[in-house]
Amino acid sequence: MYDIIGDIHGHADELEALLVQMGYRESKGVYRHPERILVSVGDLIDRGPHQRRSVDIIKRMCEADSAICIMGNHEFNAVAWATEDEDGNHLREHSDKNFKQHKAFLKEATQDSGWYADTVEWFKTLPLYLNLPALRVVHACWHEPSLSVLEDFSSDGVLHHDAWSTANTKGHPLYDAIEVLCKGWEVPLPPGYSFLDKDDNERSKIRTKWWREDDRSYKALAIGVKDPSSLPMDEVPGNAMPGYDNQKPLFIGHYWMKGRPCLQSESIACVDWSVADNGKMVGYRLDDSGLCDSKFYSV
Repeated sequence: MYDIIGDIHGHADELEALLVQMGYRESKGVYRHPERILVSVGDLIDRGPHQRRSVDIIKRMCEADSAICIMGNHEFNAVAWATEDEDGNHLREHSDKNFKQHKAFLKEATQDSGWYADTVEWFKTLPLYLNLPALRVVHACWHEPSLSVLEDFSSDGVLHHDAWSTANTKGHPLYDAIEVLCKGWEVPLPPGYSFLDKDDNERSKIRTKWWREDDRSYKALAIGVKDPSSLPMDEVPGNAMPGYDNQKPLFIGHYWMKGRPCLQSESIACVDWSVADNGKMVGYRLDDSGLCDSKFYSV
């Protein structure tokens, strides 16, 4: 069976503490569990103090078949930052805003150009989702139409080498699909409304708690807004949310949840509880019974 862990963001100390708490032991440089496989929802990098060690722990586990890792938006951005198109332009613009988001990783990674190059190549091999018999995993939002678009440009969820430029071309269906899968479901606010995100960038679209069905107001669905009370109580249009078919347990990261780890719905568990913002590094132990709050681990 599987243990699913949330966004790491360079917090290797907390990662190792969580692994030990969940019964993994290090042997010959690799953490292993005698009966279980670890699944990482991605976002290994950026923000935290131990970028290289965080990557190496998960990468070594994957190479030893002790773990599986999918791609988060930060791994996707890291590849795009390091990759040029046929005209010599980087797929991710080297702007001040983008550098600020990526500087913790670059500061450590570029001290060893060989390690940096190898790591970027490894990031390219990570699938954007998992659909296993017992569970599904995606970084931000399970959305069948976006997964269908991805099929034409990937194998088993791994982007083809020649698809990276297309994946970073705004307006292309593949770009839009990856935005949904890796960053979540967004809806535009009514005219006249905007907010500042956690990096103080002004935004006129809200990232949503797309799994929520009990309250469909902009205020209730918004996530990552410092002051939700400033948002309208109007309901998001009825066909604007993607929903989920609940056929399998789904695990997501990305959302910087706060408080005590808990399920988002009967079938959906978020394992990102803001370790990069004085929160917790979180894991979930999956078994054959239904999802429940008592199966979360945290440090």
